[in-house]
Amino acid sequence: MRLSLLAGLAISAGMSLSACSEKAADSLENAGSAIGNDVSRAVDQAGEKIDNGLDDAGRAFDEGANEVGAASRNAAQDARREAREAKQDAGAAMERAGNDLRRD
Repeated sequence: MRLSLLAGLAISAGMSLSACSEKAADSLENAGSAIGNDVSRAVDQAGEKIDNGLDDAGRAFDEGANEVGAASRNAAQDARREAREAKQDAGAAMERAGNDLRRD
């Protein structure tokens, strides 16, 4: 009787350990899955932030290039205007010199 009682307790304990072990395995699996999801989400967010940062940098670069282009166009227009004015000034000075020579 004692032997059968001990055998029953051993079987009962084994089943309990098995059930406990299964619960532990499930808990571990769930924890691992949660950690994996958290890591995946963090990596996705980091990737998004990097992508957004690169987009911002690209826009800033484009805006800078546009400003350089506009400044170059403005400088070229200024140079043409200055050259035109200098040519007109030189022409007027030559005309005055010619008129002065005729008078003398």
